[in-house]
Amino acid sequence: MSLARIATFAFAGINAVPVEVQVQLAPGLPAFLLVGLADKAVGESRERVRAALTGLGLALPPKRVLVNLAPADLAKEGSHYDLPIALALLAAMEVLPREELAGFAALGELSLDGAILPVAGVLPAALGASQRGLGLICPAAQGGEAAWAGRGEVLAPPDLPAILNHFRGVQVMSPPEPPRLEREAWRGPCLSEVKGQESAKRALEIAAAGGHNLLMIGPPGAGKSMLAARLPGLLPDLTPGEALELSMVHSVAGLLRDGRLLTRPPFREPHHSASQAALIGGGARAKPGEISLAHHGVLFLDEWPEFPRPALEALRQPMETGRAVIARANAHVEYPARFQCIAAMNPCRCGHLGEAGRECSRAPRCGEEYAERLSGPLLDRMDITLQVQAVPPAELSRAPAGETTERIAARVQAARDVQRARWGEDGPRHNAAADGALLEERGALLPEARQLLEQAAERLGLSARGFIRSIRLARTIADLAGSAAIQRAHVAEALAYRGRRRAI
Repeated sequence: MSLARIATFAFAGINAVPVEVQVQLAPGLPAFLLVGLADKAVGESRERVRAALTGLGLALPPKRVLVNLAPADLAKEGSHYDLPIALALLAAMEVLPREELAGFAALGELSLDGAILPVAGVLPAALGASQRGLGLICPAAQGGEAAWAGRGEVLAPPDLPAILNHFRGVQVMSPPEPPRLEREAWRGPCLSEVKGQESAKRALEIAAAGGHNLLMIGPPGAGKSMLAARLPGLLPDLTPGEALELSMVHSVAGLLRDGRLLTRPPFREPHHSASQAALIGGGARAKPGEISLAHHGVLFLDEWPEFPRPALEALRQPMETGRAVIARANAHVEYPARFQCIAAMNPCRCGHLGEAGRECSRAPRCGEEYAERLSGPLLDRMDITLQVQAVPPAELSRAPAGETTERIAARVQAARDVQRARWGEDGPRHNAAADGALLEERGALLPEARQLLEQAAERLGLSARGFIRSIRLARTIADLAGSAAIQRAHVAEALAYRGRRRAI
C-alpha cells in the first residue's frame, strides 16, 4: 500500500481554507475513487487526471486508487483540485518525490494533454500557503499573481512535464516575478466635457471627497449617467492594503488578469435586470456579487427603481456594515463590500413628470407610484439627493469648458489627506465611514452649526441615521473648504442635499 499527500485550498469568501489531498494505492480491483464532499467539477477531475497522465505516457496502476479530500465535511468546489490530485497520485506512484512535494501547496486545472490552465483564487491561496510555510505550485499564467505573497517558493509550470523535470533536476524553473505595480493615470472621460450642471458637479466633488452615497433624479438625457461615469476619475488611488484586499476579491471571482493588483477604485454598473445573487453574491458556489467587486470603489445603479425589489432591499445591510454575508445551510460566506453607491432614476416611468406637454395623462400619480418602488430605509442611506435638470440647447452650444477632472481630483485628494490625518491610519478611510462616537470626538462641530442641525432635523423629520449622515456630509464640505471646524454654512449645504429627498 502506498500513500502520498499534498496541500491545496478551498475558499470561504476571500479566505483560503487548507485542504489535504490524500492518495492511496491499495491492492484490489482496479478503481479510481474520489471522496470528501466533492461537487461535480471535482468529481470530473478523475477523467482529466487520467487523460493528462496518458499524455505523459503513464497509465494508472492496476490497483484501487482512493483520493480523499480532507476535511471530509468541508464542501469542495471548482476545478483547481486537478493539479494537486495529479501530483499526489504521481508521488504515490513514486514518479515524484514525496518529501519535496510535502513542502508545497498546489492548485490548477488540467487540460487533457497535461497543460495547466488558470483557475480562480491563486492570490488568496498564495497568501494562505505563505502563512503556513509552504511553497505554491500554480499555473504559469498566474505565477506573477502568486508572487505577490512575498514569502515561500512559487513554481509556475506550464504543464505536468515541466514539474517532473524540475523535481528530477533536469530543468530548474525560475521563480516568477510579481508584475510591476504601476499607478495609472485616469484615462476616462473628463468633467470638462460636461456643459453646465454646476450644482451636479459640486455634489459629485463632495461625494468623491467623502465617499458619500449619491442619488441623481432627472429626466432622460439630463446627464445623470454621464456624470456618474466621470466620478472614478476624481477618486484617489488605492492604498497597498486596499489594493491587495480588492485584488483578492477579484482573484476569487476569477477576474484578476495578468497577475496585476488593482490600483484604481473599481467602477461597477450592473444592468437593472440583475438578480439579488448577482448584486449581493451567492449562487451555487457563493461567488462575490457586484457590491463586493465594487469594494473600495463605486457601484453605479442606473434606472434604480427598475431593479428587483428584493435585490434593492438586500443592499441595506451591506451599505451599513461594509460586508456581504451569504448564508448557507452548512456555512456562512463573507465578502468585503465597502462600496460607494451612486444611483440614478427618472422622476417617473415615462421620465417627463413636470414637463408641460410631455408628461403622461397619469401625472402626478405616476411619479408617486414610481418613487414608491424605493423604500424609505433605502433612501435614508443616500447622503446626497440631487435634482438634475436638462441643460437648454443654447447653453450646451455656448457654455465654456468647465474644470478638468485632474484639477477637481487634486482638491478631492487634499480633502482625503486631511481625513486620513484626522481619523488616523487605523481609522476609517473617509468621512462616510466614520461612526457617531468618532464624529463627536474629532468632528469639531461648532455650537451654532449644531443648533441649526438640531432645528432642521426636527423640522425635516430626520432619522438618527440621517442626523449622523448629515454631520458626515457637513464634515466633508468643511474639509473641501479647508476649515478645521464644521460651520453653520457647511451644515446648511449638507441639509440642502438631505432635504431634497423629501421631494421624491
